[in-house]
Amino acid sequence: MGLELYLDLHSQPCRAVYIFAKKNNIAFEFKSVDLSAGQQFSKEFGKVNALRQVPAIKDGDFTLAESLAILKYLARKYQTPDHWYPADLQKRARVDEYLAWQHMTIRYQGTRIFMFKSLLPALTGQPISKDRVDEAQEDMQSVVQSFENKFLQDGRYIVGEQVSLADLVALVELMQPVGAGLDPLEGRPKLIEWRERVKSAIGKELFDEAHEKMMKNVELLSALDCNSPAMQQLAKKLQRTYK
Repeated sequence: MGLELYLDLHSQPCRAVYIFAKKNNIAFEFKSVDLSAGQQFSKEFGKVNALRQVPAIKDGDFTLAESLAILKYLARKYQTPDHWYPADLQKRARVDEYLAWQHMTIRYQGTRIFMFKSLLPALTGQPISKDRVDEAQEDMQSVVQSFENKFLQDGRYIVGEQVSLADLVALVELMQPVGAGLDPLEGRPKLIEWRERVKSAIGKELFDEAHEKMMKNVELLSALDCNSPAMQQLAKKLQRTYK
């Protein structure tokens, strides 16, 4: 049995895993899990990840959840080029430092923007108040500033002179608000240049392929049955999570 990746490319962590595997020519079977259809709650998927979240992988009899654990597992197992997850102790620590920081900063705030400007209004039929949206955008700018000052500084990449897992994860997280019509890097030339370098290192064709569904979020939202019990339950959960 070969490697199976369970993904929904609307999810930014799934896009990071997908891009990394494709870029490094890691053979895998794509197992689509449509979160909007509730496929994560199927009996079959529960055997792969009891947490009911994507991404997840199945490698023979071994299963693994959590995108960062998956990325590190793939880097080690397939001995991908060292720049992705350096063997050098201090360089690897810098990658790990960013990956530990981003979850409740760049990722959370980017997803919050998407929720407030796109998904929650579609699910509830009501716009989020301008004050909350403005506050979310200010919080997003605050963490972007921290990213520039602390992690990128004057470097070409977060660690050294080549792209790493830290850059890949940062890129896909910072793309999430773009799907809601907001570019969090607008007016920040240093970060825009970094973004273009990372896209180039990944390959524009692969980058566009991974982000195609995200950039069609308007079409996805218009097709949702927002009155269904599942979607109403989802709306309540999201409103509790993203305040």
